[in-house]
Amino acid sequence: MPLVILGLGIVLLFLLIIVLRLNAFLSLILSAIFVGVFQGMEPLTIVKSIETGLGGTLGHLAIIIGLGAIFGKIVSEGGGAHKIARSLINKFGEKRVGWAICLASFILGVILFFEVTFILLIPIVYTVAVEARVKLLKVGIPFLAAISITHCFLPPHPGPTAISSVLGANLGMVLVYGLILAIPASIIFGPLFSKLYDNWGIEVPSHLMTRLEFSMNEVPPFVVCVLTALSPVFLILIGVIAEYTLPKDTVIYKILTFIGNADISLLVSLFIAMYIFGLRKREKQLHS
Repeated sequence: MPLVILGLGIVLLFLLIIVLRLNAFLSLILSAIFVGVFQGMEPLTIVKSIETGLGGTLGHLAIIIGLGAIFGKIVSEGGGAHKIARSLINKFGEKRVGWAICLASFILGVILFFEVTFILLIPIVYTVAVEARVKLLKVGIPFLAAISITHCFLPPHPGPTAISSVLGANLGMVLVYGLILAIPASIIFGPLFSKLYDNWGIEVPSHLMTRLEFSMNEVPPFVVCVLTALSPVFLILIGVIAEYTLPKDTVIYKILTFIGNADISLLVSLFIAMYIFGLRKREKQLHS
């Protein structure tokens, strides 16, 4: 029976790549999940098995970077990053976009791990720099400062959580004192520190930022763009809430923690983005 399931997984892989023309990386992940499910593996064990197969410690990063890059490209190419960037610029003004990026990065940085926040926000950072016609470091430094500082000072990030455990510190108090340090540090080393680099004319890498012209009427509304861009955040939060509130032997716990895993949340969000910025737009064009 395991050989039959493995054979079906290989067939599925070929169908996804050759017939449906799906990206090979996505096809491999979907086929691996298919085999794991029908082998009777626990949902999170499937994720760990995929990560181990991709290289142990580097497996998680490889999946996050791979899925995140595709996700970011779809949001960018579909006009979502431009819509978000233009709305931020209109709301805060071109002179204060660094503060807007710092705030958004800090909020996401508290919730998500460094690499996930970086992958999600970097297309928007590049797009804001181009749309607002400001130096890249004006928005890049606040972005990196906020996510780096939250990663260093605030639980549930690995460093502060591990130190709290070793020292026997109360995790809630560590978070409170961490915020007292992290908020002013993000301001000082973000928007304020970036002023020192006003004359540094570093260009946005051409292969990492789309320069297509968009008709904003064809791009989904701002709220839809933001919800799509932040869909991995919501899915991860669902998983975190489930982990702390539901009994661990229930089916709903296993499903929600599976979906809330960073790898799977990005995979699900990727397909949401494909629909919002691809299939949905095509459907509208066919009906119009």
